[in-house]
Amino acid sequence: MVEERKRRKREEEEEWERRKRGRRRRMGGGGDLVEVLGKEVLGRVMELLDARSVARCTAVSRAWRGVAADDRLWAPKCAELMAGKAHIPRLTMIPTASRLSTYSMAITDGKRTRITKEDLCDHDWEFRFTIAAPEYWRNLDPSWKHTGPPMRRYFHPDGYHSADPQDAVWGGHECTYTIITSFAGNGQIRDHYVRINRWPPMKVSRKEDWSWELSNHLYRYNSIPDTNKKGCTGPLFPVW
Repeated sequence: MVEERKRRKREEEEEWERRKRGRRRRMGGGGDLVEVLGKEVLGRVMELLDARSVARCTAVSRAWRGVAADDRLWAPKCAELMAGKAHIPRLTMIPTASRLSTYSMAITDGKRTRITKEDLCDHDWEFRFTIAAPEYWRNLDPSWKHTGPPMRRYFHPDGYHSADPQDAVWGGHECTYTIITSFAGNGQIRDHYVRINRWPPMKVSRKEDWSWELSNHLYRYNSIPDTNKKGCTGPLFPVW
């Protein structure tokens, strides 16, 4: 009786192996590509793929993930992603994160439109009046008259807002800023803006190069690119 059970078990295992070999033949190969090509060759193939395709390869199997999630594969893709961007997220500097995780977090942060105090304070900002602003104000703006570069504004961690000493519009008055965020019942952001003193609120928007714009009908602020800033910019942890 015992021998009979062992015999049946061997037959079942052999049948299972035959079925696996049959599936591999139907897939057009004699085995998994990691086994057929080897990790090095498969990694070279993945270097030719776009980041989305490589990320999908990590879900094929544990062996494929070992190749597709390699830092050597993702390091150049991270460099390519960040090339030409106005700001590099601080969360990409997490030392224990893999390059795949860094790429994923950078993509997500680049789509973020909820601005934080770190974002405001880490950048210098160009200030310009819009066409809707009174002519007197526009005449004080050197970028409107093409007599100089745009005026600059600075946000500080203590809530203070300042400008350059020679700024004709600023006038040296006290100025503070506030970030307002309200949420709907489902947790989605309903309203989000930055307000300086009692002046009109500025809506927040993000550009393709990951730079920020704060704007209302009278004026707008644009973050100045600072790709080479030591330590990068923005919050250290993800904000959605």
